[in-house]
Order: sequence, then C-alpha cells, then structure tokens
Amino acid sequence: MTSNVVSPRKKNEGDGRQLSPEQAAAAAMVAEAKARGLELTGPNGLLKLFTKNVLETALNEEMTEHIGHEKNQAATGRESTNVRNGSRGKTVISDAAGEVRIDVPRDREGTFEPQIVKKRQRRLTEVDEIVLSLYAKGMTTGEISAHFAEIYGASVSKETISRITDKVVAEMTEWSTRPLDAVYVAVFIDAIVVKVREGQVANRPIYAAIGVTVDGHKDVLGLWAGSGGEGAKFWMSVLIDLKNRGVRDVFFVVCDGLKGLPDTVEAVWPEAIVQTCIIHLIRNTFRLTSRTDADAIKRDMKPIYTAVNADAALAALDDLDEKWGSKYRAMIRLWRNAWNEFIPFLDYDVEIRRVICSTNAIESLNARYRRAVRARGHFPSEQAALKCLYLVTRSLDPTGAGRTRWTTRWKPVLNAFAITFGDRWPTAETY
Repeated sequence: MTSNVVSPRKKNEGDGRQLSPEQAAAAAMVAEAKARGLELTGPNGLLKLFTKNVLETALNEEMTEHIGHEKNQAATGRESTNVRNGSRGKTVISDAAGEVRIDVPRDREGTFEPQIVKKRQRRLTEVDEIVLSLYAKGMTTGEISAHFAEIYGASVSKETISRITDKVVAEMTEWSTRPLDAVYVAVFIDAIVVKVREGQVANRPIYAAIGVTVDGHKDVLGLWAGSGGEGAKFWMSVLIDLKNRGVRDVFFVVCDGLKGLPDTVEAVWPEAIVQTCIIHLIRNTFRLTSRTDADAIKRDMKPIYTAVNADAALAALDDLDEKWGSKYRAMIRLWRNAWNEFIPFLDYDVEIRRVICSTNAIESLNARYRRAVRARGHFPSEQAALKCLYLVTRSLDPTGAGRTRWTTRWKPVLNAFAITFGDRWPTAETY
C-alpha cells in the first residue's frame, strides 16, 4: 500500500482549514480508498491493510534496533552474527480492523522479543478493553462473541472472553482490600440479590457501600457476597472490614431500615448516627394501605418528614394516627417502630437533611448492578457475580462528569457538616 508523507499541519484544499496530522492521515486514507475502489472498513477494506502495514513496519523497526542494522546492511567485522531470518505469519485481532494477518520478522538466534505484538499475543490490547466494557454493560459472553463476529469480523470464543474477564480478579482483590480514608461524612449501605448456581440456583445477597469523604468525593468502598437473606449479622462483618481498612469514624450511616442494624453500627462506630431512608419508609407505607386512600394519606403523611424538628414530626404522626389509625394499624406501627432511626435528620439544617434522608446515592448504583444481573439470569459462582458487579463499578462515570456534579452538589453540605461536627472533623495532621 502506498502512502503519502503527512506534514505537521496540512491545509484542507476545500476550505483552507489546517488539519492535524491525525486528520490529514485519515483524509489521505479515505482519498486512497476511493482512488483504489476499496472500502474503508470491512474484511478487505483499506483500514485492515493500513493496520497490517503499520504493525509490520513497527515490527521491522524493532528488529532493526534489536540486531543493530538495516536489512542487508550489516557492518563488516561486527561482533554479533545475529541476522534476520525471514518471517512467520500470525493473525491478530484488532478492535478497529478485525482479524489481521501479519508477518512477524525472525532472527537467526531466536532472541528477538517484539513489543508492539508480543510473542503468543493474539489480541491487541484494545480488544480486551472492549470485552470488559461490553461485559460491564450487561452483555453475556455469548452476546459479546456474536458482537465481535458481526461488527469486527473476528472470531472470539466465549471461553476466550471469560479468560479476558478473569484477568480482573486480581485487580478486584486489590481494590477490595485497598486502604480507605479515616473519616467519612456519610456511608450509604444496601444489598441486592443475585442468583448463583451452587448445586442449584439460589438467591444470594451482595452487599455494597458508598462513602462520601470530607472533600465531597463519592467512592464505592467495596462489594461483599453473603448467604441467605440480608441480615444485620453479616453487615457487622462488612463494617468491621471497613474499619480494618482504616475507617475510624463515620458521621451518618444511611440504610433502608433493616432490623438490628443500629446496634451493629454502634458496635463498630459508637458515634455514628443511623438514618433510615425516608423513601423506603414511605414506599413501605403504601404497601399497607388501599390505593383509593393513597392521595389522602400522602397529604397527611407529608407534615411528618417535612417537620421543623422531631417534636413537630411526632405531633404530625399523632394526627395521622388519629385519622387513619383505626383503619391502618399496621401503617402506624411501621412508623412508630422506625421512629428512632427516622428522626435523626430532623435535627440538622436543610443542606444536611437533603443528602442524608434517603439512600438515593446507592440506589442509582444498584440500578446499574441490577441491569447487568438481569442480562445474565444467574451466575456459575459467587466470584463470577462479584466479578460482574466489579466491572460495572469499574465502568461508572467514564468521563468524570458525574463525579464533578456530585462534588459541586456536596460543597454547601460539607460546610454544614464541618460546623456541626467540628469536634470530629479531621485536621491536616490526622487525616
């Protein structure tokens, strides 16, 4: 394939604009494809020929550096007797061009170790990243294999894709044991249920926690696989793990109202405040009432969670009891049983109330997890489930825009936290 030398800046003849080297190279490729009557992409497209030429040129340059001279230009009297020794054919898979057949140069002594396409390497690294990205987005190994065959014209078996995703297991282990910050202003905790086949398919809870640092940064602290149903006993082991990884203090632990959890939190972080998610509480309320009364109950319930303080909220609950208690005793009992974990946020100003009154921060993460879980039905093992959810975590917010919005939203809240919890706020020496 012939190619044109591309200058650092090339002028577009049509409109006089200056093209970057990359744009000029792309324009030259398109022009050459048209001139030669070739498709730009596809099995016999120009992009595949271009990829082949680039790889072979780079490999030959590596060989030149390795043996110390250009082809057929060995210096007389040199110490090394190593020379080129032909080439061998090899097929590699590129994310852009699919399967590409290349000629890899060899040397007589067999000491050449190519870098751009290493020995025994069949996939260019971009393919691995695409596989991990598609897997994280919920595609199964079979769907990814079909995707590569359809889009890239490359054959990638389900077993190969599984081996690619298995590479993240060591990374996941390192991530799940990394040191954490000493202080978090809030930790949001929740669990989702996945199906795991161990003899027979059974439901298994996967526990997750999100922490917000004193700088307003949000971080997924870890994933833990449990057994049976979600329980406070297993949450104890999760919180102890967080403490062992360096979490010394947490201002608020926000949860969905699991029975026994407040005692568990107090045993690990005695000063932490447990806040029940009011959205879960409201949602559970409507499960105990008739749909015909929903609008009226919604109006009568609003003064409880918008009250100026706990006393006003209790008065509003008494009013709700007086009006609806005889008809919906279970609803009133639900609120009174959750009261001690419901009212903490009412002691704080509006900025703090807004961010700790619900588990929305982790619910959005769980929605991503559930999407990936639904695509697979069930997992062959606990590690496979954790691997899937870790890859989802790894792929969150690729542009960083979500993190920026989150930090901006939390700035005024952090000021309120710093004032309210000034005696526990970390100093430069202790943080």
